[in-house]
Amino acid sequence: MMTSPITLDALRVLDAIDRRGSFASAAESLNRVPSAVSYTVQKLEEEMGVPLFDRSRRRAAMTEAGRLVLEHGRRILLATEEMTALARQSGAGWEVELRICIDSIIEPEGLYPLLEEFQAIQPRTRVVLSEEVLSGAWDALHDNRCDLVIGAPGEAPVSGLASQPLGEVSLVFAVASGHPLTRLSQPLSVTSLQDYPTVVVADSTRNLPSLSSGLLDGRSQIIVPTIAQKIEIQAKGLGVGYLPLHRVREQIATGSLEVLALEMERVPISLSIAWRSGRQGKALKWFIERLCAPGMSTAFGL
Repeated sequence: MMTSPITLDALRVLDAIDRRGSFASAAESLNRVPSAVSYTVQKLEEEMGVPLFDRSRRRAAMTEAGRLVLEHGRRILLATEEMTALARQSGAGWEVELRICIDSIIEPEGLYPLLEEFQAIQPRTRVVLSEEVLSGAWDALHDNRCDLVIGAPGEAPVSGLASQPLGEVSLVFAVASGHPLTRLSQPLSVTSLQDYPTVVVADSTRNLPSLSSGLLDGRSQIIVPTIAQKIEIQAKGLGVGYLPLHRVREQIATGSLEVLALEMERVPISLSIAWRSGRQGKALKWFIERLCAPGMSTAFGL
């Protein structure tokens, strides 16, 4: 296997020459004598067998091959700088990447101010957001597809997970304004719903047992992947079902959705912030502390 003669030091020299415009100015910026800069370039040209500078002119100009080496070399220099910074970051306890899963029942806008605050103090940690539904949030955490869950429903279904309560979600049975059910006397019986499709958000779990949420005795179902789509479909009158009150207050206020009483109402759902026990990263700890602060539930509309 051939060893490349190109070194990081040689790339830094080429970069300095191009930025400063001459060998002498490059030497000054690198705290070297001009002869040392010239030697580095000549040695690289000899080992590569390719001229990097055209010296036939009064002032040496970079050849096409030299420009090619420089352009690719700058990418290498940038990558090594980033790698060094990430290594130092990891050594200081900050994660290179933090994966945050938000349950579909939560409005993600509540997290955005925290993201802005975090980026101001630790911009090099890459934050990856994802969305799951019902048991899918717990499953993503248990299966190591995320590091932190916001809005996981109920209690942890498996051991090894730590959690703190976030708040409760009230559920209301809502239909589109003018829906035939609005003309019936309330509270509605379950049998009165049988002629209308129930809109159901599919549990996104892969390994843990799935949960059912808001299943009714309708003759058919419309299965959707997110709460947002469930709200939209019900507002169009295509189906019925329970919806989280904090997500549909505007639609109720404007009249696009109407809340109806059922004989059997749904109890509120408890939501949690959860993470795997024993994790000590500074980014994870920072988000946990901020999310567990008093009043944080209001940021998510709970």
